Amino acid sequence: MPDNLTEHSATSSLPFVLHDLIMESEPPLEERFKDLLRNLDEETKTKEEYHPVTVKEDNELPLVDLNLLNLSDSDHEKCKRMITDASSKWGFFQVVNHGVPHEILERMHCQRVKLFMQPFQKKVNENNHRWGTFSAKSSKQLSWSESFHIPLNNVLASDDCEFSETIEDYAMLLFDLAVRISKILEECMGCKSSFISETCVPSSCFIRMNRYPPCPVPFQVFGLVPHTDSDFLTVLHQSHVGGLQLLKEGKWVSVRPNPNALVINIGDLFQAWSGGIYKSVEHRVVANKEVERFSTALFLCPSYETVIRSFSEPPVYKSFSFRDYRQQVREDVKTTGNKVGLQRFLL
Repeated sequence: MPDNLTEHSATSSLPFVLHDLIMESEPPLEERFKDLLRNLDEETKTKEEYHPVTVKEDNELPLVDLNLLNLSDSDHEKCKRMITDASSKWGFFQVVNHGVPHEILERMHCQRVKLFMQPFQKKVNENNHRWGTFSAKSSKQLSWSESFHIPLNNVLASDDCEFSETIEDYAMLLFDLAVRISKILEECMGCKSSFISETCVPSSCFIRMNRYPPCPVPFQVFGLVPHTDSDFLTVLHQSHVGGLQLLKEGKWVSVRPNPNALVINIGDLFQAWSGGIYKSVEHRVVANKEVERFSTALFLCPSYETVIRSFSEPPVYKSFSFRDYRQQVREDVKTTGNKVGLQRFLL
């Protein structure tokens, strides 16, 4: 697939037929959320509101070479320390030599673009398609994006065999990587039962493919609003277009895309299970006026009935089921527009 079909910038410069195809596929974000945008106060229309001066540009996340796990005992232990240090200090890190071939990442990207390039009316009729933020009560709660949520037990449901085979190959490699890393994090806490890897099975996990269209008001909305992930572990593959930022020591850190790396971040459930040792860190995606951005994430989740208890003593959080946690998050978002998360479950 030609490069100009994978990530496009201002549509006015594109060939006429391609321009029409893109316009037909675009979610009507500006029209649907025009009231939120119209009601913006003047002081919220400044660059500093969404891209504050405290952003540290293009910082490198901790980078872990997983090949160290296959070398000497000292290299193996060094790699485990790097993973646990990054999980406790950053909540985010990147991994290389992760076992996911570049060819599969490229195939996945092409299938992802093809999926999002479908006419909007066709996409919106799919049960797993999401766009915008219908619970948003202000522009700060609006995500300028669209996504497909695909449970791993449903990756073969598509009539497109090439798409199904690609996403199955991709998803299972990312799942195996997530389980591998979670086992290391469990071991370094002194846990010998592999609780997380035993409760997080493919049927309870899902893939989310994201597209962030060019945004005409990039300093008034986010591509994806600040949030934490409601899972144990997330494995993210992002395109070469930047935009991901994470909160560290009160400052937003911009993450420079690394074409050879996958991004790993700790989710709320791992923070609760570890008693706060591993950090589920707030992160966001800033909107971009010129170019679209793609990413795909695997979320390592347990079944809804799984009860999350703190492994460390004394416990920091109340015990809760994954179902109760998801329900509380949904209720908070519906009533306030924001996720409250683990603060609801502090002892």
